[in-house]
Amino acid sequence: MTALPPDKCVAIIGSGPAGLIAATRLAEDGHSVTVYDHKPSIARKFLMAGIGGLNITHTLPFEAFLEKYGSAACLLRPALEAFPPEALRAWCEELGEETFVGTSGRVFPVSMKASPLLRVWRKRLDESGVKFRLRMRWTGWNENNHLLFSGPDGSNIPVEADATLLALGGASWPRLGSDGRWTETLESIGVSVTQLEPANCGFRVEWSDIFRARFAGAPVKNVLLRSGEHEVRGEMMITGTGIEGGAVYALSASLREALRTDGHAVLTVDLKADMDESRLAERLSQPRKRQTLTDFLRKSAGLPPVAIALLREAHSNEGLAAATPPDLARWIKALPIRLTATTGIERAISSAGGVSFDELDNGLMLKKRPGTFAAGEMLDWEAPTGGFLLQACFSTGVLAARSITDWLK
Repeated sequence: MTALPPDKCVAIIGSGPAGLIAATRLAEDGHSVTVYDHKPSIARKFLMAGIGGLNITHTLPFEAFLEKYGSAACLLRPALEAFPPEALRAWCEELGEETFVGTSGRVFPVSMKASPLLRVWRKRLDESGVKFRLRMRWTGWNENNHLLFSGPDGSNIPVEADATLLALGGASWPRLGSDGRWTETLESIGVSVTQLEPANCGFRVEWSDIFRARFAGAPVKNVLLRSGEHEVRGEMMITGTGIEGGAVYALSASLREALRTDGHAVLTVDLKADMDESRLAERLSQPRKRQTLTDFLRKSAGLPPVAIALLREAHSNEGLAAATPPDLARWIKALPIRLTATTGIERAISSAGGVSFDELDNGLMLKKRPGTFAAGEMLDWEAPTGGFLLQACFSTGVLAARSITDWLK
């Protein structure tokens, strides 16, 4: 067993946004910082998030922004106040990565990608003396209360640190590094961890073979989705196994709860969100003449083929043919889709669950492990896409770094 040099330092385990922003702040505070990660390169999930355009935060007013975190809003308030969206934008621009506000208030770097931002960020970290030890998987602590890592060759390597930040992520996209294996380690010392489960995820639907073959990959645009008391306007995508898309992801917490309670969930879809039911019924009362049902629904109600096929999935072709105009209008405005399960956590954008906030003090330090802090997605919170996920990771990383500095004093 070969120990690393006993240099006093802060150990940060995990090289995602929470860990790297904490390393940035701690180095600025004059600490010796080493970042450990079990992958051969850093910030893999962060880079993946930037492939379709890196949405780093949002311009919603602060209180409305905070509401996006649901039941965890009051718990995340101190972190978001410590490093709010405008501070994140200013930090990006201080690194030389200008940002802009896109549609619906979303904020992106001008480059639209994560790689340019990570490149200048890594250069700043190197210049500030932050060290990186990769292919090092954290496995807990040894009998001397030193951190214990499994090295590249499988050997056990103890590390002594004055303070530790755990920023190990959740359990979505495990091949990129966040595999959730840390849960057993923390639970073994009595830390309460809420089960990790998929968030911002797709859901499974038992489509007919005909519908699946024809419409897998088709978008259903400009719809209003409802789950219980929650509703979201946007777009959903038909997949071979069910549905996904931004509007679906935004309702994932409510739909998961219904699955837990009832064994299934019903997503209600308003296929004509811009037209009220009475006006729709009036248009559907026009004579059909010799038009097929598909042509009639397309021309009278303005429904695309995928929407008409969804109606057939729910009510059958015979049911649609025999329906009165008021029935058709009601069905179009409230199409039920029965969901049987979430898609796998390995494909979810993020994960819900994690370290309970009851286990942390106000500075994100573990009450059962003084000197050990936690930040990022491994904490028990979730949020929709749109910049809210990354913002909370950055903000909790900054709060944890501030708390570490205060604790070391």
